[in-house]
Amino acid sequence: MKQLVFRRDTDMTKGSIWEHLIWFALPLLVGNIFQILYNTVDSIVVGNFVGKQALAAVGGSGPIINTLIGIFNGLSSGATVIVSQCYGAHDNKRVSDAVHSTIALTTIMSVVFTIAGMLGTPAMLRLMAVPEDVMADALSYLRIYFAGISGLLFYNMGSGILRAVGDSRRPTLFLVFSAITNIVLDLIFILVFPLGAAGVAYATIIAQFLSAILVMVTLMRTDSAYRFVPRKVRFSWSVTREMVNIGLPTSIQQGVTAFSNVFVQSYINVFGSAAMAGWSSYSKIDQFVLLPVQAVAFASTTFIGQNWGAGLYDRTKKCLRTAMKLGLLMTAAIIPLLMLFSRQFIYMFNQEEAVLEYGSQIIRFMSPFYLLICVNQIYGGALRGTGNARVPMIVMLSSFVAFRQVYLIVVSKLLPGQLVPVILGYPAGWLLASVALFFYYEFGNWQEKYKTAVELNDGKATT
Repeated sequence: MKQLVFRRDTDMTKGSIWEHLIWFALPLLVGNIFQILYNTVDSIVVGNFVGKQALAAVGGSGPIINTLIGIFNGLSSGATVIVSQCYGAHDNKRVSDAVHSTIALTTIMSVVFTIAGMLGTPAMLRLMAVPEDVMADALSYLRIYFAGISGLLFYNMGSGILRAVGDSRRPTLFLVFSAITNIVLDLIFILVFPLGAAGVAYATIIAQFLSAILVMVTLMRTDSAYRFVPRKVRFSWSVTREMVNIGLPTSIQQGVTAFSNVFVQSYINVFGSAAMAGWSSYSKIDQFVLLPVQAVAFASTTFIGQNWGAGLYDRTKKCLRTAMKLGLLMTAAIIPLLMLFSRQFIYMFNQEEAVLEYGSQIIRFMSPFYLLICVNQIYGGALRGTGNARVPMIVMLSSFVAFRQVYLIVVSKLLPGQLVPVILGYPAGWLLASVALFFYYEFGNWQEKYKTAVELNDGKATT
């Protein structure tokens, strides 16, 4: 009988593309589910046991946190691509250089983000016009959160290194542990020690530090090329330059997109509290619906990174086609459920008739367009895996920020008082990004580089 062996790091340059994508994406999917539950539980606990001001403080802090985390995660993606490419090329020295440069960069950014977050929080809250009865809780929550943000940054970067070498299982286990710890501490700091919004913040940073310790110890204990040795932490400038070149565009894209959502929300708010509640409920559902395709897109980035680094260019193209089929199939299976049970999904969050009507209407109109997200996310992930992050950044900023803002201004003037045209600003941006990335990937000049690379590989497109 064949013995099952659970591998940790995975060489994706060999074997079945379907199997690699599925088995790598599954732990990512589970981890992302717990990540969303992680944030949702904070709101549920303070909303039920503290009050609406604390709930508003925790929930309303999202755009500020997401902006800074988006900036960091973009840079983290650059490190992930470089590590995966070097690992795929079996260049152990550059793998080690990339790991230690990544840790050095994370250390510096931890200091910068801690200072920027703590000092900049009051100005950001005023920019968002946070009500006075919420301001104290929001300020307390964010200052504690940013005081401990280094735990989150080290976990994200360390788990990115592990995923780059094909290990998505252990980062997921650490995240599950952290999420459970956060839930337990939330209840302790709210019910046993009534600390309010501050208690939720303390619970979050403690849980994040524990997950960071687990992932860093894992990197220190491995005997592979990606082993972390503290005395070797320094910048390898050639590797760092590559990481920044790839990660900075994604960093700008994610940070600006997250910040722009503050302004998009204002177009929903004019329809009143019921529309706001319906949109908020839809947004929670939206996060879960996008998880499968996001996991597949991230898996394809790692897969393509390893195979691109190994010179297996035809295999990267096959990965794109396989990832696209997988993402479209999973999303197509979810859409009918969303449309049939839209009202029931909203009912989980609120039972008022007006909220149910707004929320279910939004779901029904948005659901068919999720297929477009598959296209832009997987093409974007594939390009990042080859080291080309600038084009996805330009396309997504143009589509999700610039175009969407112009669209909303025009629609709000031409069709005032109508919600559907406003919410269709999202799928309009998805369509524009999907078309642009499809034509660039399939017909862009970068294809010439691919052909040249194959020729340099003695004309062999290994599969």
